[in-house]
Amino acid sequence: MTQVTQQLEEPDQHQPIDVGAPPAPRQFQIVPLRGLPVVGAVLVGLVVTIATNRLWAIDFFHVVGGGLWTALDLFLGFVLGPILGRLSIPARAEFTSRLMPKMVLIMPTLVICTLAAGWQLARHLGYLDASYSHHGWVVASFIVVAVMAVIALGMLEPANVAVLFELRKPEPNGEIIARLMRRFIFTAGITGAMQVAILVIMTRLATT
Repeated sequence: MTQVTQQLEEPDQHQPIDVGAPPAPRQFQIVPLRGLPVVGAVLVGLVVTIATNRLWAIDFFHVVGGGLWTALDLFLGFVLGPILGRLSIPARAEFTSRLMPKMVLIMPTLVICTLAAGWQLARHLGYLDASYSHHGWVVASFIVVAVMAVIALGMLEPANVAVLFELRKPEPNGEIIARLMRRFIFTAGITGAMQVAILVIMTRLATT
């Protein structure tokens, strides 16, 4: 009788145990709606600044936008990139699903503010005139910034969005996410290196 009771109480080791379905992918917004009012306010401020042509405000948007763009590119390319490369695919996917939606709003906003305010600042100070003594440096900065903008909006942002759409799938492909993230970090590193060239040009213009 005791043996029968023990057999009823002990689970059969040969029967499969239901451990539940695999966890569903984390739900998130590709474009964070909470950040849209902030982006809208920044862009409205930029438009008002350019329309009123106030030197301090134009310089503020250009310096702050350019500084944040530079810091972000350097951080993504040379600090965050090596860290992500050592993470496991699940950890990388979790981190990416939290970082990338914010980048969808941050990167275009910084690029627009830096370029628009920079152009207006150069026009206001007469740097666009061919007679300006350092006009060649200004042209060089325009070329470097144009390449950076193409990389940021033509390569970084599409890779960012592609990662987010892949993460939204019921079964995200870790290899695809890893490949897209490598492209994102690699191009961020390239723009980070080009930001150093911009810093050299800007400091040259400011001190001569």
